[in-house]
Amino acid sequence: MLRLKGILMIVIGAMLWGMTGSITEWVLANTELSVPFILTIRMIIAGSSILTFLAIKKEDIFTVVKTPYWRNQLIIFSILGMVGLQYTFTMAIEASNAVVATLLQFSAPIFVVLYVSFNHKKWPPRYQMLGIGGTLAGLSLLLTNGSISSLLVSPTALLWGVAVGLTFAFYTLYPARLMKEWSVLAIVGWSMLFGGIVLGVINRVWLSNEWLIIAQPRMIFIMVILIFFGTLAFLLFLSSMNYITAVETSILSSVEPLTVMVISVIWFDTMLQSVQLMGAMIMLIFVTWLSIGDKKASIEGQVVKENNS
Repeated sequence: MLRLKGILMIVIGAMLWGMTGSITEWVLANTELSVPFILTIRMIIAGSSILTFLAIKKEDIFTVVKTPYWRNQLIIFSILGMVGLQYTFTMAIEASNAVVATLLQFSAPIFVVLYVSFNHKKWPPRYQMLGIGGTLAGLSLLLTNGSISSLLVSPTALLWGVAVGLTFAFYTLYPARLMKEWSVLAIVGWSMLFGGIVLGVINRVWLSNEWLIIAQPRMIFIMVILIFFGTLAFLLFLSSMNYITAVETSILSSVEPLTVMVISVIWFDTMLQSVQLMGAMIMLIFVTWLSIGDKKASIEGQVVKENNS
């Protein structure tokens, strides 16, 4: 039952995150709201709501920010992880569309492999090189539709897409110790609140004329959906790791781009061309291969270790 709970968490979380991507695409295309303003409001309200909920339940939410060691890690995660991922993802949507931005996010395992290899000062094993090559091949088909001379997205969109992969890799790797030591809800709540405040101060949102836009009843309703779905997606993604393996999480999160594709076809009448679709499928297959291969290698390493002991 616990495993089923984890599977449902990651599937629902991936679908909700995919839905927020499509909603954000509509907001950016049909209103004058800017990315920093949307994210500032979204993160501050979401973070405050989570922390208020925990405080009402009388859970300890302040020790983590009172302890310098953990507070420093939390601030780094808030800025580079929480803000980094949400900002680059939303900018990639603005520069291209939700489908492309979501698929570019799946380049994250490449950066994870490269980081681990650099950290251990050795080349990645063959299965990882194959996984990286396959992922890049799929990505090239997605971005060019099979024509080397043409790029179907702007260089700006491509740069933001690479940034999404980098920040998603950081978001996945960095908070492991924080999540083991403290409540997932508390970490997500504080990181959203800190991140939203930093982003708001940098962009001086209190001087923005976008408050008049967001005060409209329809925009209030849309922002409530974005905040609720987005926050729930983050919580479900991180919480699922308590019940299922990282491999299963990686595989099941492939529901996300599929959700975005379906919504884009229905809502925006946007459809990837046949070669692009093939590239997207190849990309997802090899990302899964990287995850499965990594798990397999760690199991084999454990067996060798036990045999030698």
